[in-house]
Amino acid sequence: MTPVELSRTVLRAVRRAVDDGELSVAVPARVVVERPRPGGCGDYSTNVALQLAGPAGRPPRHVAELLSRRLSDSPGIAGVEVTGPGFLNLTLADDNPGALAREILARGGGYGGGDVLAGQRFEIRIPYEVRAEVVADSLRRVLATQGAQAHVVHGETAEQSATQGVQAHVVVHGEAAEQSATQGAQAHVVHGETAEQSATQGVQAHVVVHGETVEQSATQSVQAHVVHGETAEPSAAQVVNLRPVPAPSDPAVLGRDASRWALLLPAAHDRPRIDDEHLAQRESNPLFRVRYAHSRTRALTRNAAALGFTAEPGDVRDNDTATDAGDATRARANTAAPLHTALSSYPRTLTLAATHHAPDRLARQLVVVADALLGFQHTVLPQGEEKPSAAHRARLALAEAAGTVLAGGLSLLGIDAPEQL
Repeated sequence: MTPVELSRTVLRAVRRAVDDGELSVAVPARVVVERPRPGGCGDYSTNVALQLAGPAGRPPRHVAELLSRRLSDSPGIAGVEVTGPGFLNLTLADDNPGALAREILARGGGYGGGDVLAGQRFEIRIPYEVRAEVVADSLRRVLATQGAQAHVVHGETAEQSATQGVQAHVVVHGEAAEQSATQGAQAHVVHGETAEQSATQGVQAHVVVHGETVEQSATQSVQAHVVHGETAEPSAAQVVNLRPVPAPSDPAVLGRDASRWALLLPAAHDRPRIDDEHLAQRESNPLFRVRYAHSRTRALTRNAAALGFTAEPGDVRDNDTATDAGDATRARANTAAPLHTALSSYPRTLTLAATHHAPDRLARQLVVVADALLGFQHTVLPQGEEKPSAAHRARLALAEAAGTVLAGGLSLLGIDAPEQL
């Protein structure tokens, strides 16, 4: 369960309490959930009960306990605890870094792939421009992760074609050559039978635009109408007219990886920035952080081997029960939580990148994963006199899972993932 989904779950609990007459307040537009602060418990906490207590005329803890009863049986929530003046601390049933690491390591570069676009075909139409080339190349790879087939075609967009009156010849093995004036295109039927006969016999039609034969899409604005105003049956291909804002200067000066990143990171409607910052090996450079984070996962594996242990997915928490050690345990668990959330969100981000034709979403998610890994890496190896434990092996597995996701994501963007940096 993502933070957004959890927020909605808490909001639904508030709404049900209001609908049932247990609370007399206006339902808030949103509920904020956040990771517990040091000394806290659970996976997330919220102060919504404190916010509602005044308008409801109830003590905050009373409101928290009321909401706790409603949340305790909600899907995805394993437990709810009220602490302090009325904070709700939520433990997620599916918040299992061990299971997630096991899944990622088992699927490898295929993690995040799905079948949401299975059987669908896309024609990506782009102008002759370097950024469009790079974005289309990455989009083609991203679409493939969701089961789609895609190919790139150079030429004008459908909007331009319609404006300029493109000629389209529909080949249906028919006789008449009846013109259509609809939608600004000229259509001709050639070779034999009428369009009605062809439709009856299930003959496929092809559209020829600027000398290239392309499969007609329902979204394409160039359409051919033949005989009695009927339309030739379109194929299953969907046309994607991709025209990102061009780069202000030649990105080749940055080299292959940095230039691709510079062109892919901004959204298509934003102008990319072409400067030496993409080459800088410092924290302010997102590409450096992503590649450095990947190299750190490989270094952690090498260092662990030198200490005599390997990765084993499991519970990232220590088993110590002493008070001081317990505080350290919660701190380590909270450190792992952002990485777990980032890795859990990766499949949905990949799906959205495909369905919205926006590989920039993937690039930005890789930055989130990298930052979470860099904040987590210091808990992976034993410190001082510590001996390697099951928790260390589990944290190493989670770190290696992050490396797998970073490598796979960079590959989809056409960027190398270095073993050392």
